[in-house]
Amino acid sequence: MGIDRNAPIFVISVAAELAEMHPQTLRQYDRLGLVSPSRQRGRQRRYSQRDVDTLREVQRLSQEGVSLEGIKRILELENQVNALRSRVQELTAELEGTRRQSGTETSRVFAAGLAGDVVTLARGKRPRPRSQALVVWRPHS
Repeated sequence: MGIDRNAPIFVISVAAELAEMHPQTLRQYDRLGLVSPSRQRGRQRRYSQRDVDTLREVQRLSQEGVSLEGIKRILELENQVNALRSRVQELTAELEGTRRQSGTETSRVFAAGLAGDVVTLARGKRPRPRSQALVVWRPHS
């Protein structure tokens, strides 16, 4: 059993050593919101393994010439992508559960009716057209 990557276990000096940075750099990154460690009693910062990995990524991007604002935006977008992937997995599992529960994979089909409304159809069926009066326009001669 490995350690929990999200467990805040490292004090700032240990986290700085693991990330190969100066502790003051970690404080600066905390102020900028690049890495947000947990706080213990007395406001002491505690870093997780995930925080240390993020610090290494910040360092790598910085060495490649990305500004700190750019790095912050990249990290925000990566977090957003991870959250969306997680949500897609949840929804996929929910959909599969619903399909298993209903006993069929595609029990309903939806289509747009002629009036723009949404209609439910049996699979393989099309919406029935409503009878419409035929209007013929003839110019006066």
